[in-house]
Amino acid sequence: MIQSKLPDIGTTIFTVMSQLSAENQAINLGQGFPEFNPDEKLIDLVNKAMKEGFNQYPYMPGVAPLREELVKKMAALYGAKYDSLNEVTVTNGATEAIMAAIMASVTAGDEVVVVQPCYDSYAPSIRLAGGIPVYTSLTPPNETNPSFSVDWDCIEASITNKTKLLILNFPHNPTGITLEKEDLDRIEQILDRHNILILADEVYEHIVFDKKPFLSLASRPAIAKRAFVISSFGKTYHTTGWKVGYCYAPSELSKEFRKIHQFMVFTVCSPMQYALAEYMKDQSTYFNLSNFYQEKHDLLFNGLSQTKFKPIKSAGTFFLLADYSAISSKNEFDFVSDLTKQYKVGLIPVSAFYKDPTSAEANNNLVRFCFAKYDDTLKEAIQRIKNI
Repeated sequence: MIQSKLPDIGTTIFTVMSQLSAENQAINLGQGFPEFNPDEKLIDLVNKAMKEGFNQYPYMPGVAPLREELVKKMAALYGAKYDSLNEVTVTNGATEAIMAAIMASVTAGDEVVVVQPCYDSYAPSIRLAGGIPVYTSLTPPNETNPSFSVDWDCIEASITNKTKLLILNFPHNPTGITLEKEDLDRIEQILDRHNILILADEVYEHIVFDKKPFLSLASRPAIAKRAFVISSFGKTYHTTGWKVGYCYAPSELSKEFRKIHQFMVFTVCSPMQYALAEYMKDQSTYFNLSNFYQEKHDLLFNGLSQTKFKPIKSAGTFFLLADYSAISSKNEFDFVSDLTKQYKVGLIPVSAFYKDPTSAEANNNLVRFCFAKYDDTLKEAIQRIKNI
């Protein structure tokens, strides 16, 4: 028998709720994946790449055409300058990039500040690297602030002389909040006072609402020079199953990042890389994404407003939170389980994004809806929820 390195880790909440949804023939608005296929043009480009012979191991850090397009995009959108040869790496999804960045920068005993609620891969990756997750929290919604908010003083107070890395995720999963100019100012001040690195998880960078631009951490040179900036094609092009992500980092950081990457997966699916390189030359393929998802956000928000749920507007991502305190006093996991079984709509409890999902801090009577679905799917889910 082997001794588990993660003895307290079980099956993820996303798998649990997706299975429960399937068992109960429920509409799955829990797990965060689009219901629709990618653009036929992109699929045709993959087929074209396969037929042209791009079916063997590609260059370990990613094929040159794709890295070059990624560098062009970063410069055009955020004014950030990276070298395509040494400072951008194509990865097996953003989750692999997160693991590689943590493994490359964290050694035994190092502390990593994690802001909860947060994506569930952060803490296990830190622990596997020998690091220690140090948790701080967003401020939950209250009467004066209808959404989650960042307490930068609280985050900075979590930094010690053992801190190696601060993980930030904006637009934020699961809360949907994003950054303002003042937030980037605070991050710069924190870096000025502390010798730490940043991991910026920006996979929802192209899904920001109300015509607001996304403020990447890479847009600030003082931050970029100490940051792994990670994104993904999965959320942008409805291709989560392709598992193609990427990481920008200064050459010194990228050098260490690639040492880990090459022994985790070595490289990433060849025809997908060539297809994506060609497809992303058309900026409309990601510039139009915010409008596409804004319509779905508004459809779900307006529909939930006609139910006993109290929806919270999202500033970005394809997630929306809602308060169910007018419906039930049950904890979040029990509530979503009952909802799936009785009303055939599967959701995710926000408490699952905390270190201790059973704690009072984690249970704020909030659930996460994913609206990356066909309009008819969202309308049917709303109709079922109206019966509560």
